[in-house]
Amino acid sequence: MSAPGFTNLNPSVNNYVNPTQNGGGGATPYHNGPGQPLPAMYPASNYYTGVPQQGYLAMPGQLPPPPSKAPPMNTDFSATYYHNSHSQAGAGPGVGPTPYPPPHGLQTPTQPPSTATHSVSGAPQYQPPASYATPANYYGQRYGASSQGQQQPMLVPASSSSNPLFPIVSYPSGPGSSEYGTLRSSQGAAERPPIPAVIQPPTHSALQQYPQGNGATPKPAQQGYGAPPLTQTATVNGQSNAVQQCYDQTPPGPVGPHYSSTSPSLEGPVRGHAPSGTPSTSVHSSPSRQQGGDSSSTTTGSASPVPNSYESLEGGIYPGSSSVPPPADPTKQAPPFGYNYPAMQPGYQQSPTPRAGSSPSHGGYNAPGYQPYSQPFPSLSQLSTALGGLSGVSEQEVEGLRPVNLLQERNLLPLKRGTPAEPNLSSNLRKMNCSPDTFRCTLSSIPQTQALLNKARLPLGLLLHPFRDLTQLPVITSNTIVRCRSCRTYINPFVSFLDQHRWKCNLCYRVNDVPDEFMYNPVTRSYGEPHKRPEVQNSTVEFIASSDYMLRPPQPAAYLFVLDVSHNAVESGYLNVLCQSLLENLEKLPGDSRTRIGFLTFDSTIHFYNLQEGLSQPQMLVVSDIDDVFIPTPDSLLVNLKESHEMVKDLLNALPAMFTHTRETHSALGPALQAAYKLMSATGGRVSVFQTQLPSLGAGLLQSREDPNLRSSTKGVQHLGPATDFYKKLALDCSGQQIGVDLFLLSSQYSDLASLACVSKYSAGSIFYYPGFHHVHSPAQNLKLQQDLHRYLTRKIGFEAVMRIRCTKGLSIHTFHGNFFVRSTDLLSLANVNPDSGFAVQMSIDESLADTSLACFQAALLYTSSKGKRRIRVHTLCLPVVSQLSDVFAGADVEAITCLLANMAIDRSISSSLLDARDALVNAVVDSLEAYRANGSNLQLSGLTAPAALRLFPLYVLALLKQKALRTGTSTRLDDRVFAMCEFKSQPLKQIMRLIHPDLYRVDNLTEQGALHLNERMIPQPPLLQLSAEKLSRDGAFLMDCGSVMYLWVGKCCDEMFVRDVLGCPDYASIPPDMTEIPALETTASERTRAFVSWLQEARAFCAAFCVLKDEPSAKSSFFQHLIEDRSESAFSYYEFLLHIQQQMSK
Repeated sequence: MSAPGFTNLNPSVNNYVNPTQNGGGGATPYHNGPGQPLPAMYPASNYYTGVPQQGYLAMPGQLPPPPSKAPPMNTDFSATYYHNSHSQAGAGPGVGPTPYPPPHGLQTPTQPPSTATHSVSGAPQYQPPASYATPANYYGQRYGASSQGQQQPMLVPASSSSNPLFPIVSYPSGPGSSEYGTLRSSQGAAERPPIPAVIQPPTHSALQQYPQGNGATPKPAQQGYGAPPLTQTATVNGQSNAVQQCYDQTPPGPVGPHYSSTSPSLEGPVRGHAPSGTPSTSVHSSPSRQQGGDSSSTTTGSASPVPNSYESLEGGIYPGSSSVPPPADPTKQAPPFGYNYPAMQPGYQQSPTPRAGSSPSHGGYNAPGYQPYSQPFPSLSQLSTALGGLSGVSEQEVEGLRPVNLLQERNLLPLKRGTPAEPNLSSNLRKMNCSPDTFRCTLSSIPQTQALLNKARLPLGLLLHPFRDLTQLPVITSNTIVRCRSCRTYINPFVSFLDQHRWKCNLCYRVNDVPDEFMYNPVTRSYGEPHKRPEVQNSTVEFIASSDYMLRPPQPAAYLFVLDVSHNAVESGYLNVLCQSLLENLEKLPGDSRTRIGFLTFDSTIHFYNLQEGLSQPQMLVVSDIDDVFIPTPDSLLVNLKESHEMVKDLLNALPAMFTHTRETHSALGPALQAAYKLMSATGGRVSVFQTQLPSLGAGLLQSREDPNLRSSTKGVQHLGPATDFYKKLALDCSGQQIGVDLFLLSSQYSDLASLACVSKYSAGSIFYYPGFHHVHSPAQNLKLQQDLHRYLTRKIGFEAVMRIRCTKGLSIHTFHGNFFVRSTDLLSLANVNPDSGFAVQMSIDESLADTSLACFQAALLYTSSKGKRRIRVHTLCLPVVSQLSDVFAGADVEAITCLLANMAIDRSISSSLLDARDALVNAVVDSLEAYRANGSNLQLSGLTAPAALRLFPLYVLALLKQKALRTGTSTRLDDRVFAMCEFKSQPLKQIMRLIHPDLYRVDNLTEQGALHLNERMIPQPPLLQLSAEKLSRDGAFLMDCGSVMYLWVGKCCDEMFVRDVLGCPDYASIPPDMTEIPALETTASERTRAFVSWLQEARAFCAAFCVLKDEPSAKSSFFQHLIEDRSESAFSYYEFLLHIQQQMSK
């Protein structure tokens, strides 16, 4: 079967029918990696365990709950924040009926159809290439073995009706710890009060004119927090031209014997191995454009046996160590928290009027501002005394504690997005600390105890961007990578040197020996200065690892492109864009002389392409048996890019025209992915899948689940989870063979992204979404795809990676968020790692930190570079430990808190319900402000008061409630909603914050005042504006940066000089409706505007789409929906939301 337009293919085209011996059959059983069945994550009978909470206070006239109501399943946020993960069966009497439906989407997913096996002789047997054959023991123990005494994680069964959309793992948390890990919902399924139709404000004034929106769901009484049981399981899911300073540690002359005590075990050498040999004498600091920049240093080899699992590389206690930290004593654990939490009445019910002056008397706010309060706010010294004193915090943190009346002070936004408050450390430690762009904590001052954290009612967690592009990265080549013998921490700037020969670990406090080799400083070329070595002077370093850190020889860079060529795909025109981008960037693909590449296309059949060197042109091989996929010729489908470069170019030039006249409308995505898995299993690598419609044939076929009439529903959203476990199973198999799958969805109709996304989530891949893509009809999407492909194809990549996060003794990590597979309790498997992915973790305090003044966190990422180098990137963060509540509030990082809560809310919306997640977010604001007010109550603060550090918390939560992922009452396509959820789970903090709260600037009057001067460029710095229509004017032009898209809104009366000098149009009426870029004009206004937009674009990995909007109804909706401070038909205004928060606090 030959494709139209691909001449002279007939002799080489074969229609294969799958033989029995080569067939893959149906979907493979769900394994936790090859060879091990995946255990169930949750007990079948009960999704969560623990003591039932007390029932809420009864409301007059309410009836007992209907017996048919199912409790919300919200254990994706175990433990503290907010703990409502117990069974609701024991709710007290008097609980009223609920208008909320039970969680949707609980039907058992349909299993993939079994596939028949056909036997036809003559098909070649598929054998992996011998050079990269997987050892028998390579994957045999990878997933199963956890260290002795460590509880095996339990994974969610793939067919579970409550199967989350994101990677999940469970394991025990500390007894009595309240890890702030559960978003507290204000209602159980049988406890939610009816929603009144009209806001009942504290005062009977004009506020009653506002009907209730969906900015938040009212919250009934919360009797108290439940303490997690001792056996509770916490849920887990939950630049290329950078200068790299390479330090080759090779001291001159002979050195003393190497210390086997520092032999790594985590991303480290096999245990018990002592490096040997005499290093050569060379020191260099060389820049490198590639992330795997080759080093001229020599690393001593190892004669030790090859370890057979990543667990033996990354983790465990050093053998023979006598200083193993003892297990935590349950009697010394922090007591269960949150008892006697004051009850709150259901929201929006008529209640006694709060004390006078608690809220203004006018409805909504206007330009003149808020009504002033007569009672003056306390001074900082008064506040410090009331909260127990400030333990020597900096002036910046003192400012963070300043009380702010949210109802009175409106202009809370800073003039520009700033960096988070620096932790209260000495100048030397602060200088060496990890960049907040890489490692950021929700609290820059760590509470000393869990009880203190509970008192603050703020979440404790970390946000990481571990593989981001760096302009300066110290790269160290050493025969000995120095690590703690006990906890395997890498030596870092925050360890203590007791003398020249001993150092104390800053995480477990064990005293370790300093190896003789470490006495030599490659920077100063001198002995006796271990404290001045680069790994002790930089909190972010990268080590060149020896063969002891490998389970097999480093794999080559391998790229497979799986392309939808059905009629729908051809009509969209994406093939032209993709093939052109590949042709332009083929030489820029990260790799070396071993780089491999392959192509696979599919519609109702699967087409392979023989690109072997020596052929006159590419050969198409067609496999029509999609029920039992096999590889027709394994040796020539994934070819060396350097050797077959011309053949690859010929295929890319011919591919767009090959299927021009196709009438095939079906899509066999599942079988195509099975074929890709078989083709890549021998080596591992990256699979890039381009899909344009709902899969309709073979394994993994899907049916449409979206009801367009429910897009604006306020009663919850169905089908946020996958319809089948096929794609999750396949992703886990891919992860086991070091294959990462990236998904590009270019669809104009519903494609069930909730199901398709699983193939990327569990294989550490990326997801790209272009709704309604057409190369002609959607020029903005077309341009964005071109820009995204350039970044995607040329960005650095790490293969066969694992990551582990360690923290100071007494702290523990219990929940992970991101795209990965959890291989053991704390080891994340990342088949591919890229510089644009972020991760989040939730933490708890298991033991008191009273004996230390510093808490440290270390993330270690072991990966293979595209050059075939095994590397370890290590980031270490140091934060102060505080004993005063005032210090905790002063060090709160509101952006990090918001991003962590967003991740938790996404999990809650999938495991329980969207309404449950929204309630929990509102409760987060209520609880934090209530804690601040309650613990400073002797100040008698009036109004709605927040510490300055949290002044934007209510605004950010309201913005989150209005974002596509979590909004209700506004028409939102299901795929759009699911993709927004995927972005929250996988993007770094800065990108998430742009998605939540866009930046608004006025750009028709840019000046040099306050401008930045970078590389002889002048970058204007206009102030940030509030996201409200009252900040807009029809005589101006305003730029809104929404993260993935930028809007330039031009008012009808905008100055014609701006229209002419910047947009290149003679007047407003002549501005084209589909303008997607600012023309390069030689005018001052044009240069300033383009410089500012370019500066904003450079601050992100993938360029934002750019759209020029005129002040017309047809174009304004996409712009005005982001003005989150304004009221909409279905959501509160910011001022109304503040009043709602105040009402909840006054109950």
